[in-house]
Amino acid sequence: MKEIKVPELAESITEGTISEWLVKKGDQVEKGDPILELETDKVNVEVNADASGVIAELLREAGDDVEVGDVIAKVDENGEAGGTDEDTSSNEEESEPEEEKEASNKEDKQQPASEEKKETSGKDSKDVIATPAARKRARELGIDLSEISARDPLGRIRPEDVDAAAKGENKQESKGSSKSSSEDNPKKQEKKKEETKKTEFDKPVERVKMSRRRQTIAKRLVEAQQESAMLTTFNEVDMTNVMKLRSERKESFLKKHDIKLGFMSFFTKAAVGALKEFPLLNAEIQGNEIIKKQFYDIGMAVSTDEGLVVPVVRDADRLDFAGIEKGIADLATKARNKELGLEDLQGGSFTITNGGIFGSMLSTPILNAPQVGILGLHNIEKRAKVMPDDTIEARPMMYIALSYDHRIVDGKDAVQFLRRIKEMIEDPFDLLLEG
Repeated sequence: MKEIKVPELAESITEGTISEWLVKKGDQVEKGDPILELETDKVNVEVNADASGVIAELLREAGDDVEVGDVIAKVDENGEAGGTDEDTSSNEEESEPEEEKEASNKEDKQQPASEEKKETSGKDSKDVIATPAARKRARELGIDLSEISARDPLGRIRPEDVDAAAKGENKQESKGSSKSSSEDNPKKQEKKKEETKKTEFDKPVERVKMSRRRQTIAKRLVEAQQESAMLTTFNEVDMTNVMKLRSERKESFLKKHDIKLGFMSFFTKAAVGALKEFPLLNAEIQGNEIIKKQFYDIGMAVSTDEGLVVPVVRDADRLDFAGIEKGIADLATKARNKELGLEDLQGGSFTITNGGIFGSMLSTPILNAPQVGILGLHNIEKRAKVMPDDTIEARPMMYIALSYDHRIVDGKDAVQFLRRIKEMIEDPFDLLLEG
C-alpha cells in the first residue's frame, strides 16, 4: 500500500485546502495522474499520484485543510479498479475468526434492546465515526455528533448528515420518541428558537466559508496596515496628450505588434522612470536593513472571481510598450483562467492597481507587503481646468494615488515621485524618447 502525501509546493507555501478530489475510491490511476486540486494562498495546484494502482482510501474530504507532508490517500499497487466500501466491509467480515464472530453474535443476542438503545444514545462524540469535514461542520453548528443518524451504510457521518440534523431532519430517535406529537412539537419549537438565536440574525442569512485565497488576502491586508506606517498622497493628471497619442498610433501599433496600446504601458514606463529617481520606493525592509532593489519587476493587480491577485511583469525597464502590453494581457488571461503559476506571483518590487476600470474616482490602495509603494490609478473624467493663460477648458483628468511606507519613504520623496509620474504622463513624447 502506497501513501500519497501533500508534496512540497514552494518555499513560502506550507499548507492548503483540498478544493476538489479528481478521483474516488476504487479508481485506477497511473503514476503522475492528477488526483486532487489543492487551493493554496496564491494559486490552485494539482497533486499527482506517486504510484500506479487503485485508490484504496481517501483520508481527507474536500474542504479540509492540509499541510505539506500530510497523508491524504492510499494507493493499492496490486488492487483492481472498482472496489467499494461494501466490498471492503465484507472482506473484513470474512477474515474475522469464526470463534470471534460466534462470541460477538452471542453477546448481541444476550444484550436487551433497551440497553442497546441506551448505549447508542449515550455515545461520546469522539467515539462516533465521522469525516473530519463533518466534525468541523458539527462544531460550527454546535451539534452533538452522537445525536446524528448516518446515512452511510458503514455508519460514517458526513457533512450533509450534519446539515440535515441542523434542519431537524436527521436526528436519532431518543427514549421519548414514543411520546405524542403534541408533547414533541413544543420541544422542537424551543430548539428552533435557540438555533435562531445562535445565528445572531432575525432574518435569513447565508454562511459561506472563506476560500483560502480570500483568507490570505484578508490576513495580508491587515498585516500591511499593522506592520507598516502607511500613508497616501494624491495628485491629478491631465490625460489629454496620452489620449491624443494613443488615438493617433493605436491602429499602426496594433498592426505592427498584434496588441492594443493601452494606458497601463504608459504608467508602467512612468513608474519605472520615477523609481530610478526615487529608489527607496523600490525597496523593502528586512529587520534593521533596507534592501534597495536593482531590478524593476512591476506587480499588476488583477481582479478575479476568487479575489485579487498580483502577477508580476518581469524586468519592465527592459521592455518596450508592446512588451509591457503583451505581458499584462498574458498575465490577466492566465489569472482569469486560473493558470497562474507561483513563479508569476513572486518577487515584485512595486505594484500598480487600476481601480478606474471599475469606475473608481479616488481610493487609498493598501501596500502589497513587503513592498513599500503602490500606485493607484482611477477613472478618467472631463473636469474644468484652468489653463496657463487663465482660460478654462474641459480636460480628461485622472486622480492618481501613491501609498507608501513612511518608515523608509519620506513625504517629500513620495510627493515628488508622484509629481514626476504626472510630468511624464502629461508629456508622453518625452516618455517615449526616454523609454
